[in-house]
Amino acid sequence: MNRRQRQKIVPSTWLIVHRQTAQQAYYCIYMLDWKRRACFSWEEWTSISELMQFRVPVRSKIGGHRYTSQPCAKIAKKAIWLHVDEQQYEQIEQLSYRPFSKAKWSSLLQQSTAF
Repeated sequence: MNRRQRQKIVPSTWLIVHRQTAQQAYYCIYMLDWKRRACFSWEEWTSISELMQFRVPVRSKIGGHRYTSQPCAKIAKKAIWLHVDEQQYEQIEQLSYRPFSKAKWSSLLQQSTAF
C-alpha cells in the first residue's frame, strides 16, 4: 500500500454501539480519529439490516474536500462492537461532545463489554 492509499481513509477506530432500552434496541456508529483528535457519530437505527445498508461518508484525502462513502457492512468487519446500557451510552454521548481525549475514550472502551 502506497502513501496515497494509506491516507484515503481518515478514521483510526470504528465503534458500532448496540444500546438496549426498555422498549427497543438501537444501533449507533462512532468514528474515532486518534491522530486528528476527532469523533463523528451516526445514530438511531432500530435494526441491524438498516444499519448495514447505510453508506458512511469518508473523506477521500486528508485535507481534501471530496467525500466518498463506504457501506457500513464493509466497516463492520473492522469495527469494535460494544453492547452498552443506558448509563454507558450517556458516557459515550458526553465524550463525543467534549474536547477529544484519547485517554478517556480508551478507558471507556476498556470498561465497555464487547460482543
